[in-house]
Formats: sequence, structure tokens, C-alpha cells
Amino acid sequence: MQGQTVHIVSQAIRYIEDHLNDKLELDIVAAALHYSKFHLHRIFTKTIGLTIHDYAQRRQLTEAAKLLVFSQKPIIEIALISGYESQQAFTGIFKAMYKTTPAHFRETEEFYPLQLEIYLKEELVKMDFTKDDIYFATSADIDDWMELVSLTIDGYPCLNEAEYIENLHQYIADNKALILRDEGMAIGIMGFSADTGSIDFFAVHPQYRNLGITKLFLDKLACELLYGKEISLTTYRAGNKADTGYREEYCRLGFAERELLVEYGYPTQRFVLLPKNKEDTHNDLS
Repeated sequence: MQGQTVHIVSQAIRYIEDHLNDKLELDIVAAALHYSKFHLHRIFTKTIGLTIHDYAQRRQLTEAAKLLVFSQKPIIEIALISGYESQQAFTGIFKAMYKTTPAHFRETEEFYPLQLEIYLKEELVKMDFTKDDIYFATSADIDDWMELVSLTIDGYPCLNEAEYIENLHQYIADNKALILRDEGMAIGIMGFSADTGSIDFFAVHPQYRNLGITKLFLDKLACELLYGKEISLTTYRAGNKADTGYREEYCRLGFAERELLVEYGYPTQRFVLLPKNKEDTHNDLS
């Protein structure tokens, strides 16, 4: 059953990728693939963590952003190519996602993707991970680590890949980089600071986001690596349409809102998870 679901969702992704210049809605994709729109909506959202509408929109905007930086096409033409009926409609959603207008984005000449194509694992997904399956990453993990970063680019607005890799080498050398694998594939990665208690980067493979992987990493930190320390991270601000559910998940896991920030020119907010005593931690994990 799991394999059939992945096959159907992969078909939907392939259809979207082949029709990024067209209008893409659930009804259209479901009809093209001859599936019930209700069934397709349910399994796509559960597997990817995004609706078909949201995934398609993010992919189209990413391709539009690429054209803004790497082509001379007028903005109205890019809007139409991206499936929008007017430049005004395109500008509105582009600004909501990228936090700047298409014209200003073009002027900066710095492209970064909002959403890259998602590739799903066809083999059965393991369901019973524990925090003991998480280990310190080594240099041999870097290629798979970066592959996961590309799959979860929505969690890294304005990512500078060269700078990121340079920092990653240091985190690995300092034993501050954690990784979780399934069948040789990286499905969870985290870089943290023992001095500040901060989670500096974190990602979970889309197929695994509903399996409690985030909590496993937090348990690893709270119980073993940052015991007794306040744990902090930054995520999207409230109401940010680019957020694919990170903020909601951190709130559900007990993080509290703190100050608003701007990182690399992008609006974010710091969240804090207060330390628990030994008894509380034990009860949470039992």
C-alpha cells in the first residue's frame, strides 16, 4: 500500500513538473491522472506535507524567480508563463512568498529557490525510529546531507550553498552535526551549538515529516547533548505564506515565541524550548 501511494504521488509530481507553464489545480491533476481528487488530495498532502495547489504554486514561483534573474523576459510575460492571468496577481503572491516584489528581486540579481522538485523514496519507509538511531555526521555524509537540504529548501530561505558547506565541515569536526538515515538515505539532519543551545539548521525529508522525526532530534538534544539547557531556533514569522508548517510544529512541540529577527534579509522569529528537569524528560519519553 505504501509503495502504491508513493507511485501515485510521484505521478502527480511528474505531471506538475511537466506542466509548470499551465494552470495547475487539484481537479486538473486528478483528471489527467484518472484518480479521485479526494483520494489524491489526501495521499499527496500526507506524503509531501503540502497540498497539490501549494506545491505547484511554489514550484511555479521558483521557476518565475529564476526567469527574473537569468532572463530578460518582461515581468508580465513571466507572470503569464507561470500560470497567472495578470501581472498584478503574480506580483501579489510573489511578494507574499519572497518578501519582495518581482522587480526588486530582479534588481538584486540573486536567485534562490522557494521549492525544488521533490523526489520520493520508492522503497518502504521505516516507521519505528528512535533517538538512538541518530548519530554524529561525518564527512562521508556530506553529499547525502546536501541532497536532503535541496529537498527541503523551503526551510532555508536565501541559502548560500558554498557558505553552508563550509560551516557544515566545521560542525562535523566539532561533533555538532547529527544525521538520521533510512536505507542509506539521509532523512533528518541537524546542526546545533552546545554553547548557545541553538539549533542552527534542521531538516526532515518530506516523506518522514509525519513520523515524529522532529521530536526524536529534540529528545536527543534535551536528554543527551544539551541536557538542562534552553534550546532555541529561528523559523518563519506568523502569517508567512512561505511556511510549510514548521512554525505550527514547533509550537505543538512546546516552543515559545520570542523576538522577531531579520536573517540574511529575511523576516524570522526566534523560538525557545525551556529546559526540563530529569523527571519531566523521563515522563515525556516513556
